[in-house]
Amino acid sequence: MALHAYFDYAGIPMSEKDYLATEPGSDVRREYIGGQVYAMAGSSINHNILSLNIASEFRNHLKGKPCTAFMSDIKVPLKVSVGHDYVYPDVVVDCTKVQGQSYFSNAPTLIVEVLSQSTRKSDLTTKLLRYINLPSLQEYVVIEQDFVQVQVLRKSNAWKPDYYYLGDLAVFESIALTLAVEAIYEQVDNQDMVQYLMAKQGIADAVAIGGAVEPAAANGLIGGLV
Repeated sequence: MALHAYFDYAGIPMSEKDYLATEPGSDVRREYIGGQVYAMAGSSINHNILSLNIASEFRNHLKGKPCTAFMSDIKVPLKVSVGHDYVYPDVVVDCTKVQGQSYFSNAPTLIVEVLSQSTRKSDLTTKLLRYINLPSLQEYVVIEQDFVQVQVLRKSNAWKPDYYYLGDLAVFESIALTLAVEAIYEQVDNQDMVQYLMAKQGIADAVAIGGAVEPAAANGLIGGLV
């Protein structure tokens, strides 16, 4: 979620008790990090589309299964030396029985963050370190919005990242889902997607005019752009 970067904007000091008491009635969602409250900034169109795309794919895949996908309004408590921090990931998958009146995912299986300029540092450092210390977490997914790249860090692989690009199938082991990167970035407006879609259209036009395109030529058109 678009959070003002921790070290670029001063947070508001507050106790954990006061944060939890005031957050439900707050006009703006706020994350609680290190004893300070940080207001959530609005997200870009690309950020919103990516979050919705992957949450929708997860939700459809998980129908009839014990896991549930949530978008950006569910807090995840992060245990720290004294008390907890509280964050709003862009997408969360929780495979426990979550009470309908709860505002928390206390045992997330999978967490997704869509990177932006204001969140990149925290998502790849502060939050990453706290997420991977969650006993329940199996995968942490980081999605770029300015170019096409999906990074999946897995507990089963000692939190080493696997990278996926256009033309790849991203693997989410914790929920047994394989998903085309193109589907994650559907309708996203960045240079990688513009070039990729232009190349695909060029192949379609060539087929319409002259018949089949040789596989090597098709791979060259698309592969050279991704």
